[in-house]
Amino acid sequence: MSDLEALLRVTSPTYRGDGSPDIAFGTYDGAVGTLVLAASNRGVVACSYEDEHVVFERISRVVGGTIGADARRLDPVRRELDAYFSARLRTFTLSADLQLATPFARTVLKMMTAVPYATTTTHAALAERIGRPQALHAVSNALQTNPVCVIVPCHRIADDGGYAGGAAAKRHLLTVESRAAAR
Repeated sequence: MSDLEALLRVTSPTYRGDGSPDIAFGTYDGAVGTLVLAASNRGVVACSYEDEHVVFERISRVVGGTIGADARRLDPVRRELDAYFSARLRTFTLSADLQLATPFARTVLKMMTAVPYATTTTHAALAERIGRPQALHAVSNALQTNPVCVIVPCHRIADDGGYAGGAAAKRHLLTVESRAAAR
């Protein structure tokens, strides 16, 4: 039994694996390390660098319902991540389900999706775009707690403020995009 299966068995006792869970949960091993994935019927709930136990607990607490493995719902996420990391995909077609974000963070993250592929913006420009030019710290917090990293491209912030996956992951994502755009 894998660690993920053990986690699901212990923490989601109502899920027996014999039907479709409310939230599909799993991982993706890619170019920037392991990402924890979760998808609801509304879209991708998590694409996170955090520990799977932390993400699982947050989803359980905030979203609720049954959580379990469901390759049918996670495979499209994995395929799009593969295509993105190999520079074959510039815009994710998957919807982001931002239930794990605060209302303010949802506003910031939705605005981040408008930042074009292979370009960057700043915290100040983003704060200005949402009509809150003094909210630099809040904008930074919203980006650092992005539950749907890569898919919602918070790595496209040029100024310092950290990135959930670390500086190397951010550089890798920006390099993938800049090389693809140069072709």
